[in-house]
Amino acid sequence: MSDADQPLPPSFDPAEAGWIPYSDEGFIGLVGPFWQRPDGDSFRYAFMAEDKHHNRRGVVQGGMLMTFADRSLGMTCWYANGRQPQATVQLDVHFVDAVQIGEFVQAKCRVVRRTRSLVFMAADLVVGTRVVATAQGVWKTVKPKA
Repeated sequence: MSDADQPLPPSFDPAEAGWIPYSDEGFIGLVGPFWQRPDGDSFRYAFMAEDKHHNRRGVVQGGMLMTFADRSLGMTCWYANGRQPQATVQLDVHFVDAVQIGEFVQAKCRVVRRTRSLVFMAADLVVGTRVVATAQGVWKTVKPKA
């Protein structure tokens, strides 16, 4: 079991564990912060489930997990695809287990297949070793704005 799979102490601080916050002034700035750290030739992404993420049952809202999956897969795709502009054209998320407030959710993303204009991606969203969601998606390489 790697250190990323170990249970976290109640006062877990991502920054102290080597995670780097990445900023975004758009929508992610409202729901984040999201965290990243190097993982091979890419990055691993994560977020700490906060009270602002809860739904009416008191667990993390599914839309938050979908947002996190979209951004994590998209960033992984962007790096794997030479930082070319791209757009999500399809995203499927399967919810496996509830995420509790205070849990640290990580995305384990991978490229499944590439064509000239499409990149097929997959991810497991995990809390420690517990899979909480799976995601599959397709990203299209788009022409840069003129």
